[in-house]
Amino acid sequence: MKSIAALQAAVTAVAFDGEPSDAELDAIEQEMPLILAEVDLLDAQIMTLDRPATVLDERRIRRARNRVLAERRNLTNRAGVTMGGAA
Repeated sequence: MKSIAALQAAVTAVAFDGEPSDAELDAIEQEMPLILAEVDLLDAQIMTLDRPATVLDERRIRRARNRVLAERRNLTNRAGVTMGGAA
C-alpha cells in the first residue's frame, strides 16, 4: 500500500516570517486612499444606526459613497496604466 501523506519538506519549503513583503506594502500604500474612503463611509453609516438619518447625515453618506466610487475608479485607472492597458 502506498502512503499519501505530504512530505514535510514540500509543505514548509519557505519559512514565513510574519512580515509583509515590499510588494505587499506597496500594494497597501496604493490602496490606502480607497481604504480611508471606505472607513469614512462606514463611520457615516455607523452614526445613523441608533437614530433616524437627518438631511446632514444623508448628505455625509452620499458624499462618502461618492468618494469611495471615485477612489475605486482612480485605483482601477492606475492599475490599468501600470499593467500596460493591452485589452
